[in-house]
Amino acid sequence: MSTPTSHVIIVAGAGPAGMAVASSLAKAGHEIIILNRDIKFGGLAEYGIFPAKLKLRGGLKKQYWELLERSNVHYFGNVAIGNGKDLTVEEVRSLGASAVVFSIGAQGTKAIGVEGDSAKGVFHAKDVVYHFNRLPGFGDRPFEMGKHVAVIGAGDVMVDISHWLIRYKKVERVTAIVRRGPAERKYNPKEIRMVCANMDVEGIANEVARIKDRLVTVGQNADEILKGLTDEFTKCEPKVSETKMGFKFLASPKRILVDGNNRVRGLEMEDNKLDPKGEDTVAVGLKQYYEFPCDSVVFAVGDKVDETVGLPYKSGLFVTNPNKTGNDPDDALFQAYDETAGKVVDGVFLAGWARKASEGLVGIAKRDGDWCAEVVTKYLSTKTPGSHSGTKIVLDKLASTLTAHKSHPVDLAGLRILESNEKTHWGEDCIGEFKFTNNQEMLKLIESGKA
Repeated sequence: MSTPTSHVIIVAGAGPAGMAVASSLAKAGHEIIILNRDIKFGGLAEYGIFPAKLKLRGGLKKQYWELLERSNVHYFGNVAIGNGKDLTVEEVRSLGASAVVFSIGAQGTKAIGVEGDSAKGVFHAKDVVYHFNRLPGFGDRPFEMGKHVAVIGAGDVMVDISHWLIRYKKVERVTAIVRRGPAERKYNPKEIRMVCANMDVEGIANEVARIKDRLVTVGQNADEILKGLTDEFTKCEPKVSETKMGFKFLASPKRILVDGNNRVRGLEMEDNKLDPKGEDTVAVGLKQYYEFPCDSVVFAVGDKVDETVGLPYKSGLFVTNPNKTGNDPDDALFQAYDETAGKVVDGVFLAGWARKASEGLVGIAKRDGDWCAEVVTKYLSTKTPGSHSGTKIVLDKLASTLTAHKSHPVDLAGLRILESNEKTHWGEDCIGEFKFTNNQEMLKLIESGKA
């Protein structure tokens, strides 16, 4: 029930950042309307965490269910925001809420920018992650990887993709291509346990020996680095395939090599050296090139926001207020900003990857959402409660707009029907819990369950 001090707030996006914003503001007594592109809530918590991590996923899911079951939280899944989608940004703003928070993630993908990137067998890491997490539109799409897969990157996403390739696809070989050296690897040592039983330790030792002289020039001891790297190969998950995994260090892919059918046959790589940069290092190309044979390539090149959404956009990001306030957290970082008009977009805020693409995963996104909620609370304190439309008026206007657009929103009751249907399929051939991979199939089940 609304109180004299409560406001109606729309949160677009039900990933970790959006759910953190919604949770903080709901607990403060405000009425929250959540609009989510996917039918299911969770965002990267549902479609980004490796599906076998049932404990982590289950804990997050429990928190999110508890939030959505609050009487002052109203959920609308299967509602995409953007030009030509279920709602435009202006339609969302015109519903009459006191504030709108966009926590819609970074739904665009950066261009790979390497010659040959349109070849068959070239994949974006995000698409692969969506595939094995069974996101509609990706879960039932074929991803033919071949026998030898090159994964570009040295972070946790590289490890997750290698995990899938080794334990589930059972390819012959996975090679992580790393621009810098083994000392600059970014993955969590605990994550490497998922794949370390398949490490080609002899091959890795040879690779570190190959670049030994280049490590010495920046004061790195190859033997110590190799020991630190291989010492992390402990408490490995049991081996379930004969896949061999290795690394190629100080290497940058410059061109994708293709056969007569435009299929990947390898990479043209450039050797790199390390140069000091403050306390860190930077990779510098040596203009020495060689061919590296492989059947497919997965690029973890980061994300950008979707410029078609309709929020102020520039260079892969939604624009935030450049005029810092000095507050902690700084209000400006979360305020949408119209550069043409030279002013903030009143009552519109950004959180999570929509604010800063590819910045951390669940924990960092949640913290960002908490900070955004603080900024929104400060903004609401300058507004008179009740000066905007009441909850029923906003919800009625939302319902009529969605009906006019022939949209099919999914509410909490629909989510419960879907979950009970999915539970009947648990144990079927997928990683972790069963998920439907087709929106139309989910909507059909929800409708038949309500009948």
